[in-house]
Amino acid sequence: MVVFGVLGPVAAWETVGDGGWDGAGDAVALKGPRHRAVLARLIVARRRVVPVGLLVEDLWAGEAPPGAVSAVRTFVAALRRALEPERAPRAPARLLVTEGPGYALRAGRDAVDAWRFEDAVTEAGDLPPARAAARLAEAGEWWRGPAYAEFGAEPWARAERARLGELRARAVERLAEARLALGRAPDAVPDLDAHVAEHPWREEGWRLLALALYRADRQGDALAVLRRARTLLVGRLGVDPGPELRRLEADILRQAEHLRPLDARTPGAPTAPDPGGAAARVWSEAAAAYDRTAGSGARVRLESTVDLLRGLAVTGGGGLVAARRHRLAAVAAAEEVGDPELTARVIGAYDVPAVWTRADDPEQAARIVAAARRALAALPEGAHGAARARLLATVAVESRGQVPGAAADAARAAAGEAVRIARGLDDPALLAFALNGAFMQAFRRAGLAGERDAIGAELVALSARNGLPTYEVLGRLVRLQARAALGDHVAADAHAAAVDRLAGRHELPLAGVFTRWYGALRRAADDTVPPPVAEAAYRDAAALLDGAGMPGLSHGLLPLALLCLRLRRGLPAPTGEPPGGPAGWGPYAPWARPLVLLARGHRTAAAAALRALPEPPRDLLYEAMWCLAVRAARELGDEVTLRRAYAELAPAAGEFAGAGSGLLTLGPVADHLPR
Repeated sequence: MVVFGVLGPVAAWETVGDGGWDGAGDAVALKGPRHRAVLARLIVARRRVVPVGLLVEDLWAGEAPPGAVSAVRTFVAALRRALEPERAPRAPARLLVTEGPGYALRAGRDAVDAWRFEDAVTEAGDLPPARAAARLAEAGEWWRGPAYAEFGAEPWARAERARLGELRARAVERLAEARLALGRAPDAVPDLDAHVAEHPWREEGWRLLALALYRADRQGDALAVLRRARTLLVGRLGVDPGPELRRLEADILRQAEHLRPLDARTPGAPTAPDPGGAAARVWSEAAAAYDRTAGSGARVRLESTVDLLRGLAVTGGGGLVAARRHRLAAVAAAEEVGDPELTARVIGAYDVPAVWTRADDPEQAARIVAAARRALAALPEGAHGAARARLLATVAVESRGQVPGAAADAARAAAGEAVRIARGLDDPALLAFALNGAFMQAFRRAGLAGERDAIGAELVALSARNGLPTYEVLGRLVRLQARAALGDHVAADAHAAAVDRLAGRHELPLAGVFTRWYGALRRAADDTVPPPVAEAAYRDAAALLDGAGMPGLSHGLLPLALLCLRLRRGLPAPTGEPPGGPAGWGPYAPWARPLVLLARGHRTAAAAALRALPEPPRDLLYEAMWCLAVRAARELGDEVTLRRAYAELAPAAGEFAGAGSGLLTLGPVADHLPR
């Protein structure tokens, strides 16, 4: 088995037997720096295909010599011989494969140290302190130096190096938290001391180091560390220490009881939740107490479960998937109780902000809407205003992206009624949820970016005033989309930066998926950025969707974005299919198919596919789907489709097609209007 190392200089080893990383092995000779660069670039792509043109662009930084493509093929051939020395001549490669326009490294996750490190850090988050400490300590030993050490100056490696560096820093801090929870404060000090020297701007590192010193009976050193942190933060960054560091300094000076390890506290003394690893212990003790006191049939359990799921849904991909699964079970359990008010509270309490207009699980969404409508019908007229508003907002949010019809009209009416009730009740959180429903229903026709921008602006102001960070992130993302649709990238950039700050402060990792995709859109919209570079930005953004738990967003998105990029740059549609074949286009297949068939020269089939186009869902990509239809209709001379497209697109003449998604763009809608 061949394993690859990028946590340090790029290397490969042939391990003994099937022992993987546990067995001793011989280094694989990777020849020159260009060979290692090709291998590193393929590892950065995370099993995705890297086109030959992009490899040339990256290896020679845009100044490729004649014969560069042949040189890349030579490097690949040499790497294949080194990685699979026993492969028979002309037998297909199994590891470094040719696919479509380029190459991919099909290594398993266990075969690349960076991927194993990422998995280990994620796994440690669900382990008790002792096992988490062992897992993180083991993973830390895999680092041999800076990630992709010899390629630190290369633009294609920069983002991955930064991501891995951030992950390593978090792993050091989590290891320290686990050791503190185990009462091993002295063991945490050396690693934390080196950590803050390398990352002086990470306040969490300073906090943990000071706490570890204090618990190691070194109060003077702990206070000196906090003074050093203040000096560095003010001197280098021009900022004062945050509230966590200031609070810790005050607590050390008064020798606060909660700073001591749990097993060293005075019996009966009041305790506060200890940050870091001790928080896990507090959580477990509280959960156990709840289990002992709340009976198995207690109705409060259902409401508490939904509160838990609401928090779980914003923690990351795995949490979002689990929250969706358990949410439906909670609603079903509430309906079994037979109390419509309880059912209304359970359904309405799941007010998780939603920004994408395609449901991740349409069947589940339909079942939630049906349950909400049953609860609405069972509630007494004129009573339970807040519960009624939450049910109506749920209907609006879960009925997203519908084609015109009675169901769409009913969902839009539900959104309006939810906002009206919420304004009358003067409940900021309820109004934010209702505005989320209004946003999801603000797609009744093309050209409504201004209306959505106003909803986003109200969400931002309301959330900032009332301490609703998840809804402030939603409002910023809504405004990012709307300003991009209106061509105001300065404002959209500012909202993207604000989202990243809020997401970092409040641990909302999924928000970064949207800002990374917006960064790719900005490259695609900039005609000075070469198409291969813009394509690489999209592929890097798509990597964040792996495991993000958002199939309604991810399915077919990358092929669609790459298609739009090609068309906007005047290039033909691809003649091949995306990974996964025709199904790889996901829900966008009907609109991509005529253009792909035209690129292959199949005009008759393309015309038939164009005539069979369905009505696009009224969502963030509505204008983009019609513009794709216009491009095919122009080439085929389909006057019926062109007249239909004009009627639909005319209200959006001042917007940019697809940019309202914050993910991709086809340029100005006006350029697509039939003349």
